[in-house]
Amino acid sequence: MAHALLRGGFPLTVHNRTVDRARPLAEAGADVATTPAEAAAAADVIITMLADGDAVAAVIEGPDGVLEGARGGSTCIEMSTIGPARARGLAERTAQHGVTLLDAPVSGSVALAESATLTTLVGGDRSRFEQVRPVLAAMTRAQLWLGPSGAGAAMKLGLNGLIAATNQAVAEALVVAERCGIDRALAYEAIVQSAVGSPFVQYKREAFVFPSDGPVAFPLSLMEKDLELLESLAGTLGLELAAARASREAIAAARGSQGDDVDLAAVAQALRETARGTIG
Repeated sequence: MAHALLRGGFPLTVHNRTVDRARPLAEAGADVATTPAEAAAAADVIITMLADGDAVAAVIEGPDGVLEGARGGSTCIEMSTIGPARARGLAERTAQHGVTLLDAPVSGSVALAESATLTTLVGGDRSRFEQVRPVLAAMTRAQLWLGPSGAGAAMKLGLNGLIAATNQAVAEALVVAERCGIDRALAYEAIVQSAVGSPFVQYKREAFVFPSDGPVAFPLSLMEKDLELLESLAGTLGLELAAARASREAIAAARGSQGDDVDLAAVAQALRETARGTIG
């Protein structure tokens, strides 16, 4: 996504706590800051994308954080998956420093990030969204303003619940087919060509068919975190989300047998390992 900003002609300063990860961007023309504060001081638009809410709070509000360097009137585009309550709290606190925060998580795969065809889900001040939309458009195919602060964060949780349930259903259909003697690749092609052959199903083909060969696009640990956030949100809304709960339980079991940092598609392997009986 940072490379997409450079391709779009935006001057870019980057920071990563692991310096080596910023080297390819430096070679592509980005400046490298030693702290989030230093990066923010150089920017009219500040973008954060981190693993969880604690990491976001540390980078934005901690020592040498964004708010120590940010200029009044700047915009912080917060693209992590942290849930609406935390997004609204951050927006309130950044506003006290004269910084407008938009929650703008994205939906899509690594491949879509590389091709700048993600979808971004935005909550916050609409006029500020329109001002920074060219920045978002450099990284994403679609930029959807969904409402006030927290709306983008809430929509992302809903979509990740949908992805987790789809992932589980694909795993179950695939393993049923395998247990009935159908070749895995042929079975997956049938899923792709079926009525549920969504973009997600298509871009997860390699992860499901060749689970030990490809890179990890979405670790089980991150999806479990997102589903916990979704269930917590549902509790505040008085909702029981059966699909989200079942998906979270399956992912927790897969983490136990497959490890924390395997791809989401590893739920299929976990299911294979629990299979009992033979085809009669």
